[in-house]
Amino acid sequence: MLKNYLKTAWQNLRSHKAYAAINTMGLAVGIAACLLVFLLIQHETSFDNFHKSKERIYRVVAVTQTPDGINYSQGSALPVAEGLRVDYPQLEHVARIYDRRDQQITVLDDKANTSQKKFKENVFYVEPEFFSIFNFPFLSGNPETALSEPNTAVISQAIAEKYFGDWQTAINKFIKYNNDQVYKVTGVLKNVPANTDFPPQIVLSFKSMHEEISMDWASQDGSLNTFLVLPENMSAQQFDKDLKAFVKKHAPAEYANHGYMLQPLSDIHYNSKFGTYSGKTFSKELIAALGLVGIFLLIIACINFINLATARAVSRSKEVGIRKVLGSSKKQLVIQFLSETLLITLASVIIAIGFAFSALSLLNNLLQISVNIQFSFPLIVFLFILIISVTFLSGFYPAIVLSGFNPINVLKNKFTSKTTGGLSMRRVLVVFQFAVAQTLIIGTLIVVGQMNLFQNAAMGFDKDAIVTVPLGNDSKRLSKMDAIKAELLQQAGIKNVSLSAFSAMDKAGWDSDFKFDNALKKSDFKADFKWADADYFKTYNIQFIAGKPYSQADSVNGFVVNEMMVKKLGFQNPEDIIGKRINFFDGNMVAPVVGVVKNFNGSSLEKEMTPVVLGSFKMVYRLINIKIEPQNVKQTLATIERLWNKAYPDFIYEYQFLDDKIASFYKREHQLSQLFKIAAGIAIFISCLGLYGFVSFMAVQRTKEVGIRKVLGASVTNIIYLISKEFTLLIGIAFLIATPLAYYVMHYWLQRFAYRIDIGIEIFLLTILISEIIAWVTVGYQAVKAAIANPVKSLRME
Repeated sequence: MLKNYLKTAWQNLRSHKAYAAINTMGLAVGIAACLLVFLLIQHETSFDNFHKSKERIYRVVAVTQTPDGINYSQGSALPVAEGLRVDYPQLEHVARIYDRRDQQITVLDDKANTSQKKFKENVFYVEPEFFSIFNFPFLSGNPETALSEPNTAVISQAIAEKYFGDWQTAINKFIKYNNDQVYKVTGVLKNVPANTDFPPQIVLSFKSMHEEISMDWASQDGSLNTFLVLPENMSAQQFDKDLKAFVKKHAPAEYANHGYMLQPLSDIHYNSKFGTYSGKTFSKELIAALGLVGIFLLIIACINFINLATARAVSRSKEVGIRKVLGSSKKQLVIQFLSETLLITLASVIIAIGFAFSALSLLNNLLQISVNIQFSFPLIVFLFILIISVTFLSGFYPAIVLSGFNPINVLKNKFTSKTTGGLSMRRVLVVFQFAVAQTLIIGTLIVVGQMNLFQNAAMGFDKDAIVTVPLGNDSKRLSKMDAIKAELLQQAGIKNVSLSAFSAMDKAGWDSDFKFDNALKKSDFKADFKWADADYFKTYNIQFIAGKPYSQADSVNGFVVNEMMVKKLGFQNPEDIIGKRINFFDGNMVAPVVGVVKNFNGSSLEKEMTPVVLGSFKMVYRLINIKIEPQNVKQTLATIERLWNKAYPDFIYEYQFLDDKIASFYKREHQLSQLFKIAAGIAIFISCLGLYGFVSFMAVQRTKEVGIRKVLGASVTNIIYLISKEFTLLIGIAFLIATPLAYYVMHYWLQRFAYRIDIGIEIFLLTILISEIIAWVTVGYQAVKAAIANPVKSLRME
């Protein structure tokens, strides 16, 4: 019986190829979009699920109470891990991890040899217990002892093959870190999976770390993280209470506002308050939003099917009437029409998988992820549920409508819109489709507007034609930097040069509390440092409103602060702060304020303006800031590279334009805007197919009315208006539904940014204009075709 249903359905679809093709394509696009969303969500929710103790792994994160609210940091003080081991011996494992980005690794043939290969890599210093907490499998070496000795290293299979050609020969080979320390390879990890926020490509022994980290219990370094595994009989809530007593016991009394809490491993990938080692987070709200977008795209694809199927009901009415006269029951007709839907759905799923395969590389490039289609059990179950759901969602209503025809009325050509299910349901479906499409259009316009704000906002400094170049990180760095600066200033095409720890706008930072004007108590807020030489202000064109720059020196002889610092300290007039002394690091760095500059954005525009302190501190300079002429940029860059290579021949040369660095801060927002554009385009495409079906149905239903109107003198323009005003009204209704929904969602999204656009009326006016233009283009052919039809022919049909 089923075979006969499917055979009949196949013959019917073959005889109506255009109908089948349009329906299949519409469903395929919707299913492909839903499939890609499923794969993306599956990938993003799988991060670090492969660790055996994943439910008991936590990161110790810092939570600091301030008058302005709570400050969150993923970092912890250096002594915290050892303190936890002593105070809580019941903890299964405790390990520290120190993250170092973009470090130079030199490959050595043996310990004494210099290398011909140099690479920039992200490096981790870790304690041996790291591999007891996180289950990264070893191909070679012993995870328990691989990092127990100083100057030992564990590398991934990919790194081993890149450095030595074959991972099996990597053990006992040597690498050099920043042209300084030599490390012996004692272990090789299996290639790290893509779904981890801990990509340990190169892992060095924590015992050999020579980075300058404060031993102070109050110093929290964002690069230094402490992880632990709770015993099975201890809850995170219970241990959070213990951490309060732990901090009170060890931290100085003046840091009573500092605290720690546990962050579950399962929360790390989604929580941007603390961040990840991969530098990427994917919020649960965004996952939910993408899930809804995928479901809605699938639903409007099904709606498109329903509209086209019911539009075709008139042409199939005689077929239904004859089948009923010959004895077919309503149940048999429903099964017959569902069989057709099933065939179209199966074809759509096959085409959708092809679409998804083709689009995956674009999606991976856009989001910088590694998602593949692997026919795993979850994916097979998803596709099965998808096929069943789409078949019934798309096919059930048209099947009921078609099987409900009265055979006598149909064979006598006495059917109306009521006979075929009426226009009311189709109106609702078209409104729903366009409400979804318009919501996505509004969202796209707002995200693009916010991106434009980020790109064009006044920063308070000059960001054009500024090149930043990291200094070579060898022991002679301090003696070389002044010489290379002097040489650069003599070159044509270079206007200004400055040495600093960070660029004017940088994600990296250094902040601290302080004592002001001989106060005994420390400030209740922190200041951000921008350590830089005196030429920094000229290079970035940072404007003074009081005082002057500090003099050129190797160490602090004066501070320059911004307007926000003046305001936070309670001064109305910037001149009043000049000469007041600021005491950092308990008297280790004390100097007067010599100048005040206008506020400038020192970090991402996602954050509020912060108090900034600038001072000269040569020991921490890591960056050359170069203001170049906009002419002959290639030649100038070549000159910079030549001089840099002369000063640092053993290091890899890199440079970055400041505006490119700033753009990278908003990579996630850019990716989101691209996703919105794609989703809106798909929604519009499918909605237009549905609208085409609706107008096709309406044109057939009103054939006689159009004929009579033309006989009575109606013009082509009158007829086009008659047909078009219906869908124009429906799109208007959809707009009234989409507007408050989109406003609420996007207003909530914008709240995460300190600097944000206003959602103006022009966004909504542009949305309705776009919608109406697209709709008119879609149905124009059908409207004109109905308007110019021969009225005699249409009246004869009756």
